[in-house]
Amino acid sequence: MAAAGPLSSLRGAPCRLLLTLLVFSFACEACKKVVFNMPSKLEADKMVGRVNLKECLRSADLIQSSDPDFRVLDDGSVYTASTIVLSDEKRSFTIWLSDMKKQIQKEITVFLERQTKVLSKRHTKETVLRRSKRRWAPIPCSMQENSLGPFPLFLQQVQSDAAQNYTVFYSISGRGVDQEPLNLFFIEKSTGNLYCTRPVDREEYDIFDLIAYASTEDGYSVDLPLPLPIRVEDENDNHPIFTEETYNFEVSESSRLGATVGVVCATDRDEPDTMHTRLKYSILKQTPRSPGLFSVHPSTGVITVVSQYLDREVVDKYTLIMKVQDMDGQFFGLMGTSTCLITVQDSNDHAPSFRQNAYKVSVEENAVDVEILRIPIEDKDLINTANWRANFTILKGNENGHFKISTDKNTNEGILCVVKPLNYEENHQVVLEIGVSNESPFTTDVPFRVTSMNTALVTVLVKDQDEGPECNPTAQYVWIKENSAVGSKINGYKAYDPETKSSNGLRYKKLYDPEGWITIDENSGSIKTSKILDREAATFRNDLYNITVLAIDQDGRSCTGTLVINIEDVNDNAPEILQNYLVICKPKMEYTDISAVDPDDLVHGAPFYFSMPNTSPEINRIWTLSKINDTAARLSYRKNAELQEYNIPITVKDREGQSATKILRVKLCDCTHPSQCVETSRSAGGISLGKWAILAILLGVALLSSVLLTLVCGVVGARKKKGVPEDLAQQNLIISNTEAPGDDKVCSANGFMTQTINHSGHGICGTMGSGIKNGGQETIEMMKGGHHTLESCRGHHHTHTLDSCRGGHMEMDNSRYNYSDWHSFTQPRLREDSIRGHTG
Repeated sequence: MAAAGPLSSLRGAPCRLLLTLLVFSFACEACKKVVFNMPSKLEADKMVGRVNLKECLRSADLIQSSDPDFRVLDDGSVYTASTIVLSDEKRSFTIWLSDMKKQIQKEITVFLERQTKVLSKRHTKETVLRRSKRRWAPIPCSMQENSLGPFPLFLQQVQSDAAQNYTVFYSISGRGVDQEPLNLFFIEKSTGNLYCTRPVDREEYDIFDLIAYASTEDGYSVDLPLPLPIRVEDENDNHPIFTEETYNFEVSESSRLGATVGVVCATDRDEPDTMHTRLKYSILKQTPRSPGLFSVHPSTGVITVVSQYLDREVVDKYTLIMKVQDMDGQFFGLMGTSTCLITVQDSNDHAPSFRQNAYKVSVEENAVDVEILRIPIEDKDLINTANWRANFTILKGNENGHFKISTDKNTNEGILCVVKPLNYEENHQVVLEIGVSNESPFTTDVPFRVTSMNTALVTVLVKDQDEGPECNPTAQYVWIKENSAVGSKINGYKAYDPETKSSNGLRYKKLYDPEGWITIDENSGSIKTSKILDREAATFRNDLYNITVLAIDQDGRSCTGTLVINIEDVNDNAPEILQNYLVICKPKMEYTDISAVDPDDLVHGAPFYFSMPNTSPEINRIWTLSKINDTAARLSYRKNAELQEYNIPITVKDREGQSATKILRVKLCDCTHPSQCVETSRSAGGISLGKWAILAILLGVALLSSVLLTLVCGVVGARKKKGVPEDLAQQNLIISNTEAPGDDKVCSANGFMTQTINHSGHGICGTMGSGIKNGGQETIEMMKGGHHTLESCRGHHHTHTLDSCRGGHMEMDNSRYNYSDWHSFTQPRLREDSIRGHTG
């Protein structure tokens, strides 16, 4: 046991040497000392004060306290680690600041002392008072939030410099004294000691602005009022609280790394910009736990995606327990929690796939609009969404359009149907390649997923049926020349048996033949012409003549086809002039145009050649014909042509010499528009009478005149004999182109009434006489003459003249007056132009 001492001494020597070297390598430098005033007792986790660490060692990366009852934060805040009881003696500890990289260490000595209450004795001074010239300075003061006392709690002593000379009494006012909260502070009148009566919540009152007064016993103010702010030092007594108890977010399953899910936010009622309100966010728990898919930014609260394994088909909802902690997340900071529900939204990240790669099905030939197959698929995306609903496509094998595929909206199956009849004789089976995709496009943001379209093969076997004859093609064409002889034989319609590919045993019948031009052989189907075919007939459309043929087999099954007969045109029609009657207004119109058409095909038609063959010298002298284009010509007249109607023969000839001649009636008229001349002709030619009708009218007029003359002559002769006026006996009827003034009735010179019928110039004048117009325009006027004469316009190349009977002398006093009126009206309007009659 004795030897143990030297051996132990030998072992301790190196340790002391190493400790000495370590002390020399970390030479400590002392910084400014700090003094904290504190109550006699302070609970754990209470702030003692704050030390300016940066001023001592800015690059410190290690902060240590020599006293385990105190801990020091990065910002220099000093907190009690346990309950501290401060005796009357001073207590101190050291804060070590170390920079491990630079091997520098500094220390700050902190002194803790309890303030001693000193009561100054005041003596009565002289009665004459004088105010101090200098103002008492405000003393900084603070108190700890939620202080445990003991109460009343001494805060500080207020002193006035005037107290050196006078007996001074102190008082205070402001919020916390005589304002809410009442009676929180009071001051000892004689000593100026300021006390607090109860704990204060900083979140309710962060500062109290008191006013301190100093006065003598008799009420004289020895100093100006002193503003006395009392600041409440914050205590970390409020937990941070999230703005919502439960957050609801949605995120797409195809979200990229770093995609934002949502933002959480919390608030802390403690003093801003301190460690008490420096919050840090974190995720306490994720359900389901594995793998960790989300992360939260510690300062901003932004939740992001941190994994590519987000799959709605595996997990569609996640629950996160979010934590927020003040004191920058240090373990002794206060914390709050909230729940975050994250719903994973579906993306089209699973392509639909067929359950089988190949299918086989059969169908009867000639079947149509029948369902032959339902094709199920699998898709893991959300049901009844665009990411799940399937679109089927026939990729190959449906070039002829026999099939159609659609989607069953309820089961999401593909429905394959036949929409066009299949023919066993043409193809025994059809192989279809069918692909499937979704309504929405496939997402490309998810790695390791197949993006190509899934396909399947469907083999359709066509079943044979015993069918009737087949009319294929439905429309068959034959060619026949126009005007072919009756009985001409041509190959007709051919149907065949699809089983034997032969026409043997089939019978043919004609169902429809518009003109009855064709007969059909019942056994062979060949046709014969029963009439001469005319291509220009109205039945044809585009030179085609269609007849309907029925083909029947031995079992009575049939098919219907169309035999289209193409009529080959021959030049059997001459061109024809379209105009029959033309009016040219002279001198305004110098020509008129005529045109022609040819019902034959274009190769037998235009250009046309117009000419005036075998015309009279007079027509050749007056009229000329010139070409306008291939189908029209221009007919012009010379200036000295007379106003009348001309009959002009015009010949038109097609390119192959087929020609026709037409007499064209052309009227040269004095008008401004052809319609005026046409209306005048219609007015004058409204009534035309034959020669027998004229003779009957004249005889009736003569008989009536004779009876009237006999009666008049007998009465007048008995009373007074008077001669017939000389001018009345000389009246004649002549032709004039001046019509009556427009009245329907005019009195003649012998007292008879003259009436114009339908403006045709038919009237009765004088003792006997009439004017008749047959097919033309005529006006009857009364003129002097020895007898009554009627001359009609030439109509049908006949002229009628009638002499009135010469009767006895008539004595009529008023005849001369009536004649003079009519004569004075018609004389200025006499014209010398003769009028040609119209044959209608």
